[in-house]
Amino acid sequence: MNDSLLRELVPSVIGVLVRRGADFAAAEDAVQDALVEAVRGWPDNPPRDPKGWLVTVAWRKFLDAARADTSRRHREVRVEREPLPGPSEAVDDPLQLYFLCAHPSLTPASAVALTLRAVGGLTTRQIAQAYLVPEATMAQRISRAKRTLSGVRFDQPGDVATVLRVLYLVFNEGYSGDVDLAAEAIRLTRQLAAGTSHEEVAGLLALMLLHHARRPARTGPDGRLVPLAEQDRSLWNTRLIAEGVDVLQAALARDRLGEFQAQAAIAALHADARTAEETDWVQIVEWYDELVRLTDSPVARLNRAVAVGEADGPRAGLAALAGLDPALPRHTAVVAYLHERDGDPVTAARLYAEAARSAPSLPERDHLTRQAARLNSQLRS
Repeated sequence: MNDSLLRELVPSVIGVLVRRGADFAAAEDAVQDALVEAVRGWPDNPPRDPKGWLVTVAWRKFLDAARADTSRRHREVRVEREPLPGPSEAVDDPLQLYFLCAHPSLTPASAVALTLRAVGGLTTRQIAQAYLVPEATMAQRISRAKRTLSGVRFDQPGDVATVLRVLYLVFNEGYSGDVDLAAEAIRLTRQLAAGTSHEEVAGLLALMLLHHARRPARTGPDGRLVPLAEQDRSLWNTRLIAEGVDVLQAALARDRLGEFQAQAAIAALHADARTAEETDWVQIVEWYDELVRLTDSPVARLNRAVAVGEADGPRAGLAALAGLDPALPRHTAVVAYLHERDGDPVTAARLYAEAARSAPSLPERDHLTRQAARLNSQLRS
């Protein structure tokens, strides 16, 4: 097989698919899938018309992907905004695909990225944002994962931990991003929990339920982001909170703590507080200590600093930021908040404006801009 011929044909094949109605990203993905089949089959059975073969196979791949995407979207329409309680049905093809894409021949990062693209329906741009890497880097990672899987048998599905990571990222994208996949992620996690006693599956389900319960209060009627401390807690879904707490308590009783259980415990303490002032920040700091011990995650350390600032005062929170990279997403916003709590509105206003310029979403950027404007207005009056 002539690799240079394949490379030469790719742009023209993509062009054919685009002229037939495929968008460029979908056409590129379909051609990549066709190339995988070419690598697998051409050495033993080369086609007489390589370009014609690639166009035919790539167009079929595009149509298959489009039908799968339509089916997924139809499932989302059928799923109510608040997912039904209790276990789901026993068999689900998308869930099986999650396991198959989490193949042991892939690194966990590549498996997650590929699954989000192939099964979760997220775009390469959305996955890159979730990973905090350039879109081009993520496109290369997904292409490499496809090439890696081109010559393997799918008789060794991936492990639960990788599937959980995929479901968690799909939920987060659905919860706050461009594509509403939160209910579907909860549905699949319910089903996974019904088929396994893995304590971290229960931990993830509890975390999703507790976060989803607060969704109606996260934005105002005008679409503005509402911080947790300012949310109307009467809008929180008490049924989902109760279910999440029950699932979490059962998982914690197994005494095999994992990161999702720790995160769910933090969410449960927030949900348990009738007002922001009643939040048990001391316990939350203790749970963040456990989460940092389990993951050593910079994001967990950043969130822990906020909790320390609430429990022990803003200067303690600022001290807890020591050693963290200032380029960490939301780092500047946290520093701004702690400086405001410490009675330094000048520094806080400047940092809020700086944080707004690098905010990962439009609602967050608007919120930080308003925070800066509010403090500047107070300084002028």
